[in-house]
Amino acid sequence: MSASRRLPNFSALRAFEAAARHENFSRAAEELHLTHGAISHQVRALEEELGRQLFVRNGRQVKITSDALRFAQFLGKSFADIAIAADAMRAASINQRLTVSSVPSVAARWLAPRLGRFIELYPDIEVVLQSSAQLQDLARDGIDVGIRFGRGNYPGLVVERLMGDVYYPVVSPHYRGGQLPASPEDLRRHTLLRSVEPWSPWLRAAGVDLPEPAGGLLFDDLSLLIRSAVDGNGVALVRHLVAVQEIASGQLTRLFDITTPCPDDYFFVSPPGSVGKPQVRAFRDWLLAEIAAFQRQPA
Repeated sequence: MSASRRLPNFSALRAFEAAARHENFSRAAEELHLTHGAISHQVRALEEELGRQLFVRNGRQVKITSDALRFAQFLGKSFADIAIAADAMRAASINQRLTVSSVPSVAARWLAPRLGRFIELYPDIEVVLQSSAQLQDLARDGIDVGIRFGRGNYPGLVVERLMGDVYYPVVSPHYRGGQLPASPEDLRRHTLLRSVEPWSPWLRAAGVDLPEPAGGLLFDDLSLLIRSAVDGNGVALVRHLVAVQEIASGQLTRLFDITTPCPDDYFFVSPPGSVGKPQVRAFRDWLLAEIAAFQRQPA
């Protein structure tokens, strides 16, 4: 017979230990959210199983026997050890949590579709993905990793450049019934969708003497810009990383072979206190491998 089968019922042990501490079945019942009758029943069942009396009863008054008191003290220590072990397990689970913050366009359009592969490799790590256009205080907000798009000047953080990006125009294949711009000069006769990232550098690189588009709707989120382009509202200037999904699916068509480099790069940033965490190191290594594979694909 296995050792586990020789153990008394755990609920009965808990009821007895609480009753022994309080020397009162009613207070034990309150602690365990049971009825007085349930505690009495559990204790009697334990007495029958052990073959000896644990309490001397005088009406509703009970007094624990000397042998039962030693047994209760042993159980109390055992329950405390179990609680400590459970707390350690909970702490280990919390320590396996990885909180990642990213600009919304990268989080939604590039990182989130790939995170399943990371979770398959590390199923014990709970990933919390946050997207924010604001520059968060990672240490204060309890964030392990930030993926930022900028110039790399992030004081107080450990910073590693991940990659650069390029701009090019895209359009829905159904835009204007499929009558798409045939050359950069044709853009004069088409609607150029606007975002916080200007058209002018790309227009100069393409040799098109057009002013920066003005008026109308200005998108401050590239995901919304891409959605508008997919809906056929005009030609959008996009970063390769955030538009590649729609291009691959055929929802957007890339126009021309002219690209201009982004003045900003993508960076992996982390508070110094998080850099050494195993889950942060695992995520960094996985992310660098994903980026290397992505960069091998033609832009």
